[in-house]
Amino acid sequence: MMPPPPQPTSSETPGFAARRIAADILDGVLRRARPLDEQLDGRGAHVGLAHLAERDRALVRRIVAGVLRRLGSLRHVVGTFLDRGLPRDAPRAETALLIGAAQILLLGGPAHAAVDLSVRIAQADRHAARYAGLINAVLRRIAREGAARFAELDLALDTPEWLMRRWTEAYGADTARNIAAANATEPALDLTVKHDAEEWAGKVRGRVLPTGSVRTLPHGPVPLMPGFSEGAWWVQDAAAALPARLFGEMRGRTVADLCAAPGGKTLQLALAGAQVTAVDRSEPRLTRLRDNLQRCGLTAEVVAADAAEWTGGPFDAVLVDAPCSSTGTIRRHPDIAWLKRPGDLTALIALQRRLLERALALTRPGGTIVFCTCSLEPEEGEQLTAAVLADHPEVRRRPISPSEINGLEGLVTPAGELRTLPCHWADPDSRLAGLDGFYAARLERI
Repeated sequence: MMPPPPQPTSSETPGFAARRIAADILDGVLRRARPLDEQLDGRGAHVGLAHLAERDRALVRRIVAGVLRRLGSLRHVVGTFLDRGLPRDAPRAETALLIGAAQILLLGGPAHAAVDLSVRIAQADRHAARYAGLINAVLRRIAREGAARFAELDLALDTPEWLMRRWTEAYGADTARNIAAANATEPALDLTVKHDAEEWAGKVRGRVLPTGSVRTLPHGPVPLMPGFSEGAWWVQDAAAALPARLFGEMRGRTVADLCAAPGGKTLQLALAGAQVTAVDRSEPRLTRLRDNLQRCGLTAEVVAADAAEWTGGPFDAVLVDAPCSSTGTIRRHPDIAWLKRPGDLTALIALQRRLLERALALTRPGGTIVFCTCSLEPEEGEQLTAAVLADHPEVRRRPISPSEINGLEGLVTPAGELRTLPCHWADPDSRLAGLDGFYAARLERI
């Protein structure tokens, strides 16, 4: 006979508070379309996070990211042990099942604790409480039989079908599957180092990548890592660090960084000796940019304005890191896969075009524009650049050569544009593999 589910206890039960908050945040993403970062950081953060110890806050992040990264597979495994499907009148029941399954199949630890705490999550919800026995039974079966079924699943299950269709059309079926597989793995931490990358790689127990970024595995909170407080480096994916390098020598040149916050590229340009004007419409994000400038001992003029309408210059160079679908960053932000919809692209593409055309207007004749997005969608990259070039005879493409990015030919398209994919950069240790998906084109104002 199946043992009865545990009785409700107070929120003092060890580990319960972290899992309840993880459930709240997951519901925020999956039921209310609230971005994960918004719930974890800043003014929109879950109120309970501040009361947790650092270890429990890290656990919340691991649980939520793990569920979202493998959501399709977890739902499939849970579904195989449900005779009548998920209860439709109690969304929290699914959340409790997903959290328990993720702990059993992904995060490790005692299965009995994962079962017990997931049951408590359900019991604390008036709609889901009636399904506590069901949750107990399903998770116990997953603990006994789920690992083999989970290991056999196609990782494409963890990508919405509409995105897999798009990536297959753009990059081919094999590459699309490799992108999905890369997104299923938690990424490493990439740092842009001000000086002496080899020295800092040793200090943070990392390695220097061919692009010059330092890659490491996180060892505790980032602000406590060696070099953070003295501003020796900042966190920036290795792919995101490439567009700012496409300007070449920047010392003494004027450059506008449009949509600049949180400021990684602004910091790069300032470090290179440019006179930088950083423009962004979000005051909270600009606060973070200013903090990063101060911490790293770098200077830039910071302007709060809508970059699509802002007037200034003319500048020697303009960088546009345009708002986009962000599908190239799903491995770092797994909620994006489940928040975005195909219809989102139309408004984003229109905004990107306005921003790029504003950049053209801000650039002096002979000046350089670098346009980039962290999207895998060709409409937000190659197709948009081609359309703008067709309509603006005063602008031409300046092809990127592999020599500018340390000879990495596979990252440069035949047209001379940058295109990185999450499945680029293989490594025997999957934790150290991959890049964000990025697109960049370099244009010249004639």
